[in-house]
Amino acid sequence: MAFKPLHDRVVVRRTEGDEKTAGGLIIPDSAKEKPSEGEIVSVGEGARKDSGELIAPSVKAGDRVLFGKWSGTEITVEGEELLIMKESDILGIIA
Repeated sequence: MAFKPLHDRVVVRRTEGDEKTAGGLIIPDSAKEKPSEGEIVSVGEGARKDSGELIAPSVKAGDRVLFGKWSGTEITVEGEELLIMKESDILGIIA
């Protein structure tokens, strides 16, 4: 990837949402909510304490994560839509 986030930021690729409801109805694109689940693509080196000591990130590339509905900033890199957000916007890692 040609983009590397700085400090405590991460780049996330959203996972695709369901095409159908549990009852079998097809959901049109205009009615779909953007998923709040994704895969970490790239991670910055981490935040720094006031003393200058580096705080290593808790996530790594390849982790599946949950994040808030309005988290991050949408960017386009090499024709792919991605999100860049602070590590603190991530709610948890999916095992």
